[in-house]
This record gives sequence, structure tokens and C-alpha cells, in this order.
Amino acid sequence: MKELLSDVATRASRYLAGINERPVAPSAQALARLQQLGGPLPDASADPAELLALLDEIGSPATVATTGGRYFGFVVGGTLPASLAANWLAGAWDQNAAMQVMSPVAAKLEEIVEAWVVDLLSLPQGTGAGFVTCTTMANFSGLAAARSALLHRAGWNVEDNGLFGAQPLRVVVGQEVHVSLLRALAMLGLGRSRVITVPADGQGRMRADALPSLDEHTMVCVQAGNVNTGAFDPAREICSRAREAGAWVHVDGAFGLWGAVSPLYAPLVDGFENADSWAVDCHKWLNVPYDSGMVLVRDPDNLCRALPTGNAAYLAQSSQREPWQFTPDASRRARGVELWAALRSLGRTGLREMIERNCRQARLFAERLSGAGISVLNDVVLNQVLVSFGSPEETRRVIAEIQADGTCWCGGTVWQNQTAMRISVSSWATTDEDVERSADAMIRIAQSVKPC
Repeated sequence: MKELLSDVATRASRYLAGINERPVAPSAQALARLQQLGGPLPDASADPAELLALLDEIGSPATVATTGGRYFGFVVGGTLPASLAANWLAGAWDQNAAMQVMSPVAAKLEEIVEAWVVDLLSLPQGTGAGFVTCTTMANFSGLAAARSALLHRAGWNVEDNGLFGAQPLRVVVGQEVHVSLLRALAMLGLGRSRVITVPADGQGRMRADALPSLDEHTMVCVQAGNVNTGAFDPAREICSRAREAGAWVHVDGAFGLWGAVSPLYAPLVDGFENADSWAVDCHKWLNVPYDSGMVLVRDPDNLCRALPTGNAAYLAQSSQREPWQFTPDASRRARGVELWAALRSLGRTGLREMIERNCRQARLFAERLSGAGISVLNDVVLNQVLVSFGSPEETRRVIAEIQADGTCWCGGTVWQNQTAMRISVSSWATTDEDVERSADAMIRIAQSVKPC
């Protein structure tokens, strides 16, 4: 085991050392070689060292260099050094984070991280958290808490009785609602097509003046950080309206809520603390390994009631916080270990610096590209830049050639009926040099497709 883990460390270190010298996307040859990992499952056992060598030699060249400094697709962060190392140690620990008795250290680290994140995001004291896989499951869990709370007030136990015969619930979303939230609504039986959609303004913000009437049977889902523009819904006004009506407000804050740690961007998050539940990703802007997200609920009892654990005799509960009472799953890995390492290694100052640096780099992208005559379609308020290279065909061709070039990687989107490219600056590893080098490549390719 010692020799095997030493070999892993050597191979991983070599991979990371070369991450900025290779194309961001894998070559066609590297992808073709992946076939060598398949075939019928052999009857005989294999030597772990030989398998590791095969996986490294075939698999490593076929990865996308998301952990490097020039990946700007899908709001993907890298992995902080302390968090990666903690992730390896947690793998060696092999802890089941479901219950206190299964892993006291995992349970304690979750309590610590919960308190730190509630403080960093300026959420109400007493807010409880569940450690889940991603924002989709955080949205699912937060909306499950909303469903439970609203029906509980109406005298209905949805966990025991289901939705058949229950008071109908209304769900209000913005025109720019993210697909992960609609997916959560579908899984909860609330229907992704039954939503009431509120128009958005030119930056994708929900228009508070277009809100429908709200009541105690309504959930309002708002965004902190539009996935295309980075824009924030007007939370203070929406939450005030919801509070007066007895409605529940859920925040999809996958990456945008982290703006609260910076005095420069905290005004964007103004009012979101008045919501009832929040969903955040940690493998995005906090830069921890996949898979990692958090659901936060103002009244943790609503979350625990929505995700009942049952009464199996062998699953004895303690009087302390039991982690599995706050998540949809039971057995799971100890995600809190790498979260603790990320936050403790950065500290409040380091986290603020990373957020502010990425936002400054997003503005640098916008300045370089607009200076070259490329259209920037959004107000760059956070870490998202949206650009067009001309017609839909020209924009799609530039995106494809940027991806093939390998200097950096960005993805395409359609924003308000206009084909565009998204630049998401979310990695601790991104330097100003990475931005300049990537912007040079984008401009060079754009000019080759459509000469200025």
C-alpha cells in the first residue's frame, strides 16, 4: 500500500506540474486511446501498480485540464492544494459521514464548516446546513424543506401522506431560472412546467415589478449569480413581498453567493439573507474537489422534517447533530474534510482575495476583447463575461476553434436569442498571464474567422 500510494503521489504531481504546458482539451489521439481501458472484464485479478500505470498513461492525457488556470467553461473552479491533499487523506480515512458514531471527525468538521459558511455568507444565526453533492441536490433539499414547511402550516404531512390530496403549491421562478432548479422541482413532484415565470430584464434579473400575487402556499425561487451574466435578482424587494405574504423564498446561489465575502461585491448580495433557504456549490468558486455542495435553511427543523431518516433500530441517534438528518442520502463520503481544509487554508482574507481577483480578471477579459472590437453582451458585475463574435455561425465557429486551439476552453450559450460564448473565471490557479494569453488566442482566432 505504501509503495502504491507513493506512486500515485508521483504520478499526480507530474500531472499537475505539466497542466499549464498542455492543451486544455485532450487531443483526438488521446481520446481514441481510451478504448484500451475497455474490452471484456478479465477473469484474473490484476496488479494494482500495473493498473495505476495504465490508468495514468491512458487516462491522464484524455482529461480536460479543468484544474489549470485557463479553463473558463461551466463555472468550474480548480482544486486548492490544501483541499486536494485533504481529499487524499479523507480517502485513506474511508469515513462514512452519515452519523456521529460512524465518523466523529467528519461530523465535527461539518459543524465547523457550517458555522464558517453561515458567517461568511452573512446568513441568519441558527441557519443549518446539509452537505450534498452539488447545487442540483442543494436546490432539491432546500425546495423539499419549502414544500414540507408550507404544507405543514396547512396541516398536511407530505412526508407521510405524499402530495395526493395536499394543498396545491405555487412555484414562482424568473425567466432565467437554471435547469438544475427545474430538475429539482421535477424530482419533488412539483412540476417543472407548472411554474409561474416572471420576466427578466436585459441582464437576466427577475423583475420585481412583475411578480404575481404571493400567498402562504407559494415558493419564490431567486438567483444570486446568473449563469450567463452573473447578475443578481433584486432579493431585498422580493423577500419583503414574500415575507408579507407568508411565502417561502429559495435562493439558487451556486457561485454568486460567495460574492458576500468581499466588501466590493457584498452589495450584489444585499437582501438575500432574508430568504428561507439557499443552495451553493463548493466545487465551483470555493475550489474543492468534486462533488461538493451545501444546502442552508433558516430553520433547520424544516430541512430535517423534509428528509426523514426513519426509525431503524440499529441506526441509533445521538443527542448531537447527526449529519444524515440534513441530506437526502445516508452513507456518503466525508466532504467536510476538504471544505474545512479549503476554508482554513485561505482564511477570510485569502477567500476574499480569490473572489476579487477572479472578478478583476473577468473585467480584464472584457476590456481586452471589447478593445479588439468583440461585442461584450453583459455588464460584467462578477466573474462572468458573455461575448459575441458576430453572426450565430461566426460565433459558433470561433468557439469551436478556440476549443480546438487548446490555449483555453470556453463554452457556448444562447443569451436572449443571441448565440454567445461564456467566459467564467472561477479558479484559484488563474493568473493575469493566463487571461492575457487566453485573450490573445481568442482575438487571434476571431480575426482569422472574420477579419477586422
